[in-house]
Amino acid sequence: MKRVAALYVSCLVILSIVGSSCSSKKKGSSASSKTGWKYNDKYNGGFQVAPKVKPGPGPGLVAIEGGSFVMGGSLAQDLAYEYDASRRRVTVPSFYMDETEVANVDWLEYLYWIRRNFPDDREYYYNALPDTLVWRRPLSYNDPYVTNYLRHPAFQDYPVVGVTWEQANAYCEWRTDRVNEQILRERGALLDYKSLATGKGKSNGAAAAPAQNGGTGNANSAVSAQNDSIKPFNTDIYLNGQYRGEGIDGKKMPKDLNPAATATKGKAPTRPVRFEDGVLKQPYRLPSEAEWEYAALGLIGNTEYENISDYKIYPWNGLGVRSSKKKTQGLIMANFKRGAGDNMGVGGYLNDKADITAPVKSYMPNDFGLYNMAGNVNEWVADTYRKLSFEDFEDFSPFRGNVYVNKRLADKDKGIYAKDKYGRPIKDPAKSGRKQKWEELADTAATANAANAGTAPGSAIAGKPYNPDFRGELDTVNQALYGTTTLVNDRSKVYKGGSWNDRAYWLNPATRRFMQQDESSAEVGFRCAMSMVGAAEISSKGKPHFTQPPSKAPKKIR
Repeated sequence: MKRVAALYVSCLVILSIVGSSCSSKKKGSSASSKTGWKYNDKYNGGFQVAPKVKPGPGPGLVAIEGGSFVMGGSLAQDLAYEYDASRRRVTVPSFYMDETEVANVDWLEYLYWIRRNFPDDREYYYNALPDTLVWRRPLSYNDPYVTNYLRHPAFQDYPVVGVTWEQANAYCEWRTDRVNEQILRERGALLDYKSLATGKGKSNGAAAAPAQNGGTGNANSAVSAQNDSIKPFNTDIYLNGQYRGEGIDGKKMPKDLNPAATATKGKAPTRPVRFEDGVLKQPYRLPSEAEWEYAALGLIGNTEYENISDYKIYPWNGLGVRSSKKKTQGLIMANFKRGAGDNMGVGGYLNDKADITAPVKSYMPNDFGLYNMAGNVNEWVADTYRKLSFEDFEDFSPFRGNVYVNKRLADKDKGIYAKDKYGRPIKDPAKSGRKQKWEELADTAATANAANAGTAPGSAIAGKPYNPDFRGELDTVNQALYGTTTLVNDRSKVYKGGSWNDRAYWLNPATRRFMQQDESSAEVGFRCAMSMVGAAEISSKGKPHFTQPPSKAPKKIR
């Protein structure tokens, strides 16, 4: 397993080197193969094309090369007779996943940021607090954990618990913005942290007009109205051109080659980083159930030329839960409950060396390099639970839980997003399953009605109302029965992996349980994932592949 994990680390290092070398190359004067127009030429329209790079993972993530596998296939027996993990072959696209579970210190960083940026907003801070009362048990003295587990430095590298599915998603959104902000400030596209903190920073120009897709506007525009109070950085707001101006812009912003761009203070026109530049990371999110199970199994360590030599029932090889290696022979491979009253072994020789949770980098990582994909804490995934989730399913990147939303426009003519009090875009239920016509988008009355409707169905398509909530797609029972004749409803979310307080059966990656999205437990934590863009193959070294002839220069147009 170490060998495979090391190979992946090497591949990622190569990717990062290649990416940095490509991005450092001077933009050439390549031309469109379809029109002959030059790219990156301010005298020829100024259409800018970034060098093609495959971005590496965000902080804390490792690459997971996707592929086909039998979901539910590792479950040898259904002890609970739930029949909710039927076997089905699916394909999981390549993605990134956290090497470890989110730890207490990570969550404390999140809480500190909230308190520092919104010192008077007690509600925001309170809603982000984990429920430390999950440690209380009527017949167990766990009270010290209520006070100590989250905040004491002795537990700082232990997995955060008492976090709901909703809180985990909020953390993913916050983490996305902090990582992208860090990237932009380090590149100089935003004011650096020191200048921001000391108030000595000067931007490289006056405020520019907000424009959709990062376009350039007039310095005398109404962007100051949008920046009446500078809110913390938000990726969507930034990419929409609404996060600009004095005290925001950095000194090394990209050049704007648009001939209509206006120079400021005698300097060449600049612009914010665009999505097309490939600089910013994809959003952090919870992994889907399929992604989580695929990553936990780590079959890549048992695969050669598409042949799987040995299937697994745990994230490690073998049928047992003890190490077979000479130096660690007999040691438990994960943190779980071996039997009634046995959470840690015998004093003097503690076997799994943990009474409750263990540090997030404990035991051996699996063949993808992921720690604690079995035991320690169960982990939230993004899917909504259905007992027969995969009776009807997509076999490519299966997922149940889609609730489609659109960003609300404050000004449809300028493409300006409406923001909440935290500087984030306001999202409304999607009004259509397709791109709307301009006349439909410009219908302010329909937009207002949809915004006020909450989760109610949106505009009609072919006379039928459109509902953006697909969590119950293809359900064969009456939706009204969910939560009435069954404990399952649209707020039931899946968690997987087993915990420090579970028996070995739940360590199997195919097992699944559910809990309401606003509930929490001392046995449930989470880790984040991120979608991978570009080629699915992590490394092509030593593998056969087709070579493509070099592109020919476009012929001159006569």
